[in-house]
Amino acid sequence: MRIVVNTPAGNIGHVVVDRLLEAKHEVVIISRHPEKVAPATAKGARLMRGSIDQESVVDRALEGADALFWLTPVAFEPVEYIRWATTIGERAAALAGRHAVPRAVVISSIGAQHDSGVGPVGCNAMIEQAFERAVPNVTVLRPGSFMENLLQHVGTIAQAGSMYTRYPISMGIPWIATRDIAERAVAALTDSASKGHRLFELQGPEDLDQLQVASILSEAIERRITSIEVTDEQARRGMVAGGVPSRFADLLLEMYAALASGRMRRTQPRGAATSTPTTLLTFAREVLKPAVDAALAR
Repeated sequence: MRIVVNTPAGNIGHVVVDRLLEAKHEVVIISRHPEKVAPATAKGARLMRGSIDQESVVDRALEGADALFWLTPVAFEPVEYIRWATTIGERAAALAGRHAVPRAVVISSIGAQHDSGVGPVGCNAMIEQAFERAVPNVTVLRPGSFMENLLQHVGTIAQAGSMYTRYPISMGIPWIATRDIAERAVAALTDSASKGHRLFELQGPEDLDQLQVASILSEAIERRITSIEVTDEQARRGMVAGGVPSRFADLLLEMYAALASGRMRRTQPRGAATSTPTTLLTFAREVLKPAVDAALAR
């Protein structure tokens, strides 16, 4: 199969590319930074150099494609993120339809049943619908909160044994490792027997609140970790100080508010189709602890 991947350097995309290449599929990757995807091209991926918001680049990449993996990346540069993300997603769907691409996997998010009031997630509803209109066989994966998001707390965990949250620390949410999302995406991309449109809300192995997260991280990292709930203003100041543009910080605060209010609640029950295997303890031992140890060694 010839499969196009639009975010080959991301946490999910690079695993998708690796698994597809291991299975001997022809993989076309879109990137404007060849150095970031050098490991993939060294393994045989074909690079379409350019940006996913360039219509001609995506158009050329989709020539002769059997499937498309589409993930809308977080991007700080567009002034209007939702408009930019929706535009490029709808355009990619239309191009896939024009090239008669039979299959697509779209990475979305829990909460994407809403097209507003959910921060940056708000673009996903329209992108999902665009692909379902244009491509006959579409699998939409709506994952919960990425375990990799915890890596943003490495500095404060190393320095003070603390991490910070905007939504209530007692509220449980589904945590998922991005490698598990990638594995499900690969299975859907290569499953030529599946037909029609399918939607799965990927929820990891269990829901965890921030107190449980802190306890698990403490066990894995072998030092006491505490979770601290902050205000909107504190969260906003921290994000802006960390390089997040003010406008995007406001979008993230809207998302946190939607989480806290239950607006971003999932619509599917936990079960075999929505659960994934990697536990937070496993992730913390394999990924987070080495990162904290490295920070402590500096």
